[in-house]
Amino acid sequence: MIRVLVTDDHAILRTGIAALLERDAHMTAVGDAATAEQAVIKARALQPDVILLDVIMPRKSGLDVLPELQKVAPEARVIMLSMQTHSSSIRQALISGAAGYVGKHASDTDLLDAIRRVAAGSRYVDPELGGDLVVSDAAALTERISERERDVLFLLALGHTNQEIAALLHISVRTVDTHRAHIMQKLQLETRAELVLYALANGLIGPN
Repeated sequence: MIRVLVTDDHAILRTGIAALLERDAHMTAVGDAATAEQAVIKARALQPDVILLDVIMPRKSGLDVLPELQKVAPEARVIMLSMQTHSSSIRQALISGAAGYVGKHASDTDLLDAIRRVAAGSRYVDPELGGDLVVSDAAALTERISERERDVLFLLALGHTNQEIAALLHISVRTVDTHRAHIMQKLQLETRAELVLYALANGLIGPN
């Protein structure tokens, strides 16, 4: 059972997400918080598996409170939930230690998928936002790889499988295999670990 703490300053959104979680047999909302301060108290007491954390809240933002949450609930993984879709906001959240970033426009299915992936140890960025992040970081990457290869690189670095990438980008698994081979060859990488380090060095993903 994935235990989730829902943090958002809008009561209707907290209630809606909690109801969504309760409809999934493998998830439960163990608590909710309306402010960053409440989130710290609840996280310390409940020790959830996943914390859904709104970026914009009164007095103290989600990004501001993220380090404190990591201290009081070190095993919890945080998914930022926000209306902000700028690549700079996503990058800042990932670098600060968030394990995922989901736009509030996301469907119920996408949110549940994000929670499952993050709880399992993967990183997750809303596919509709991830492409923008890759494009915005293009200047930081060598011109040796194409825009589509950058998309594949980003998703590989986040831990997605070739099959998952094929579904997200609406291409075949064989095409993903080809892009992956070209990326490794062009960037002179040999292992997935080296690929992740390359993505880190170029700001595509954060540390953690």
